[in-house]
Amino acid sequence: MAPTTIAEDRLTSGHRLSHPPPGDEVLISGVSGYFPDSDSVNHLQENLFNKVDLISGDARRWKLAHPEIPQRTGKINNVNKFDASFFGVHYKQAHTMDPMCRILLEKAYEAVIDAGVNPKELRDTKTGVFVGACFSESEKTWFYEKMQVNGFGITGCSRAMLANRISYWLGVTGPSYTVDSACSSSLYALEHAFRAIRDGHCDAAIVGGSNLCLHPYVSLQFSRLGVLSPDGRCKSFDNSANGYARSEAIVVVFLQKAKDSRRVYAQLLHAKTNCDGYKEQGITYPAGHIQKLLLSEFYEECSIPPHILEFVEAHGTGTRVGDPEELLAIDEIFCTGRKGPLRIGSIKSNLGHSEPASGLCSIAKMCIAYSTGYLPPNLNYNVPREGVAALAENRLQVVTDKTPWGRGMSGVNSFGFGGANAHALLKNVARDKVNNGIPSDDLPRLVCASGRTESAVARILDDLESRTVDAELVRLYHAIHDDDIAGHVVRGYTLLGSTPTKSVSLAREIQYFSGVRRPVWFVYSGMGSQWAGMGKELMRIPVFAAAIEKCHKALEPKGVNLTKIITDPDPKIYDNILNSFIGIAAVQIGLTDVLKTIGVEPDYIIGE
Repeated sequence: MAPTTIAEDRLTSGHRLSHPPPGDEVLISGVSGYFPDSDSVNHLQENLFNKVDLISGDARRWKLAHPEIPQRTGKINNVNKFDASFFGVHYKQAHTMDPMCRILLEKAYEAVIDAGVNPKELRDTKTGVFVGACFSESEKTWFYEKMQVNGFGITGCSRAMLANRISYWLGVTGPSYTVDSACSSSLYALEHAFRAIRDGHCDAAIVGGSNLCLHPYVSLQFSRLGVLSPDGRCKSFDNSANGYARSEAIVVVFLQKAKDSRRVYAQLLHAKTNCDGYKEQGITYPAGHIQKLLLSEFYEECSIPPHILEFVEAHGTGTRVGDPEELLAIDEIFCTGRKGPLRIGSIKSNLGHSEPASGLCSIAKMCIAYSTGYLPPNLNYNVPREGVAALAENRLQVVTDKTPWGRGMSGVNSFGFGGANAHALLKNVARDKVNNGIPSDDLPRLVCASGRTESAVARILDDLESRTVDAELVRLYHAIHDDDIAGHVVRGYTLLGSTPTKSVSLAREIQYFSGVRRPVWFVYSGMGSQWAGMGKELMRIPVFAAAIEKCHKALEPKGVNLTKIITDPDPKIYDNILNSFIGIAAVQIGLTDVLKTIGVEPDYIIGE
């Protein structure tokens, strides 16, 4: 008789997912993205903290004056740029590929690098790829309008390829698919990835969200649905809220188990989804009681009292119906038993609603908050929404200035217009940097980098030289460039000296790399290469000092003080020719050990 399997009940399953064994915790270890007029997460951080309105009214996407189509939208830059050969994409394919697909490739690569991982390390690993996407506003051009059909349009615009092409390029074998739950797509993708890692379907996951606003008639459809703000401003939680501004974003995060990660932004403690089901008011009407049910079950499953959360990143689209429903659910779940007000926010007030990518935009915002210790402010919040008691009575407090926080737990909401709801819980697990990352010694740090162009490598080195030396960041660069990155034809290095206020470049070079490996020779010099105190500075390198200590102990019974021979500044110490022989040989042994430690071993050896 076949054994019967007993399905886990909801509480048991939720508790198991949210309570991993030590080392299996799911961490956000890398993040990257294009956001409206923000070309990186660092650029977004700068714009959020400086309260820049990232919605623009220019005609970059379409030149069409229509009274129902708001001209103000959030637009990313560099949509027309792509390094096809680096990603192994045929040039004909590149010209018939959905721009979301090629930009997701770029951002996936950046997120992996941000985690301190060389893409080559992922090949043949059980890494999953989960992408949240909804409309493709370019497929119509390639499928239905172009007279020249070259056979690449299907693979270029299939939404399955948004995830599959990343898996193909990296050579990863975990689950790979695209999720569409409308505005909650990318947080749904994050929940799928979280469960896949915890259930053993994959060991790591690349999670993406993408949205481009390329065709005016899609905006016209949203306008007639009644969700767009005529003035193109997303006024989350404000009394004058009248809809949202559409926005573009392509965001990728990299999830790893704690035991495998080299960097951490936050721990993903739990993630859960549900759906509104039938509603008399219609499919797009938000159901606050179902949102409340999701949150109630969520915190019951992970055994965490909701009132201990420090911040909630709300869906907060700024629609007349959506905000009050969500705020009521947040109030009833998170404010019960709370002593002070709960801080809330929504990144949509800053950059608009990027629809399927919006959930990961909120995650990127929280990564910024955890790494800096400051909550980014909301824009367009002046008068609290009437009828929302939690705002009037200060149980909920909208963050409107760059605000320091204790980096406590934070919840993230994302709701789809068809009723697909998602929630995620983040926790800070990063250790405080010792001395802000500045090394405890004054040894210079060698950092190597590679890239496609000289300017790319120069930009990396310039960035490193513009800040104080961060030993942890240097370690990440060492991990990334421990092996080649295919297609990187330029290499460079900088030798960074450390001061409390800035780094100092002691040496720097960038050069073209032909791809041909040149043999490594170790030349061991003889008499005449010694000089007084030649080992003094080298003794500050632990590996070198250990080699000398070993030699010193071997020579000590013979009456030879090796440490004194190589560190004494008195040149007369080498009047004894034996000291010269011993000193030179010992220094060469120490240097050989240092080079071996960093992976430099000779193909050939020559000496006197």
